[in-house]
Amino acid sequence: MIFALIAICIYIFQTPYYSRLIVFGTIITTTFFEFGIVSFISYHRRVLDSDIANIKITTNPNLVDINESDEKIINYNIPLPKATKIDDSAYPLLKDNYLRSCPTLFDFIDVNIHIADIPKLETFVLKTHTLYNIENVEALSKQLFINLHKINDFRRINVYLIEVNKILQYGGYFISYGYAIEERKKDILEKYPPVLNYILYSTDFILKRVMPKLPICKECYFAITKGKNRAISKAEILGRLYFCGFRVINTTLIDNSFYFITQKINIPKQDPHPTYGPLIKLKRIGKDGKIINVYKFRTMHPYSEYLQSYIYEQNKLQEGGKFANDFRVTTLGKCMRKLWIDELPMFINLFKGQLKIVGVRPLSIQYFNLYPKEFQEIRIKYKPGLIPPFYVDLPSNLDEIIESEKKYLASYDEHPFRTDINYFFKAVYNILFKKARSK
Repeated sequence: MIFALIAICIYIFQTPYYSRLIVFGTIITTTFFEFGIVSFISYHRRVLDSDIANIKITTNPNLVDINESDEKIINYNIPLPKATKIDDSAYPLLKDNYLRSCPTLFDFIDVNIHIADIPKLETFVLKTHTLYNIENVEALSKQLFINLHKINDFRRINVYLIEVNKILQYGGYFISYGYAIEERKKDILEKYPPVLNYILYSTDFILKRVMPKLPICKECYFAITKGKNRAISKAEILGRLYFCGFRVINTTLIDNSFYFITQKINIPKQDPHPTYGPLIKLKRIGKDGKIINVYKFRTMHPYSEYLQSYIYEQNKLQEGGKFANDFRVTTLGKCMRKLWIDELPMFINLFKGQLKIVGVRPLSIQYFNLYPKEFQEIRIKYKPGLIPPFYVDLPSNLDEIIESEKKYLASYDEHPFRTDINYFFKAVYNILFKKARSK
């Protein structure tokens, strides 16, 4: 191939008098360059994404399966064998041995779960970031697993959490901790003097948070760091736990470390492409109840979409129908939402015919299930839109949002074109002059 290209160039430009150094030097150089590119591409294709769970686990036939956003009700009070005596339980094992030097953590665990009911033989405590210690543990054999090593050092977090899921009985508990980026930022800014602290934080931000999310840089980053000391947010930690079949019972900060107590309630989700990069696809309810992938720029931390039910349980809805105190949204994401930059990729859905200019908002499964059943059946008869009637009526709560959408759909049934034109210009007016924005 290379010889042919050189011969063609010599013939076209009529320059046959090249030295042997130029000809053979070019051939050797381009050969090594081509070999390097092919090797890198091959390696890139071989390497499994460390953030994708692709291990299947047998389902529990007695447990209701959870769909994309945990919208179905699960019975969390799953009966498990109990210790008959406190000496045979995990209580003295943790208090007098493993957690003797950390009474704050022991008290946190004791307040949230009944340690005295958990048999000692079904308790497993480690301090490691490797899979070796749990890969050979019998499946469904433990009620309590505690790992005292921070989750930031796990090379493949999802794969590790899936292994934990396998060894725990349904209703069993997994306890560990992470060093979240929220505390990481505070520590850097407080440790170093002004100006220097922001220079160091900016460098840390690029190396630890940007590089692992870029396709080409990702392999280089993990090859160098081996996945240790990665920067990870609270939202991503909790989102990965929900993705891998756990629910969060409680969280706390101890010595700037983010500890969590979780309970196994399901198998890991079989979603081969959890969102991680800057351009994301979100599953939304489309016309006729079909699930469509809505494109957006990321405004939340990775894996935040799996926390819909958790955020609703914790914070409910604020004025305007958004989740209150939503810690999943990044600082940059808040700015992007105010300027609607995050919604620009939705034009892809418009061109694909999945959305129209004006229409009811495309909703997540969890949010859709907050609507009355009878209105759900009406709503899915219509194609969702880029500009919802929310920006015309400016409702302040869910009930008002539903009434706003009912009014729009009733008007649309009578005069489709006129309704969309009126709503479009009213929405634009409110956006420009009344500063109506997505929060």
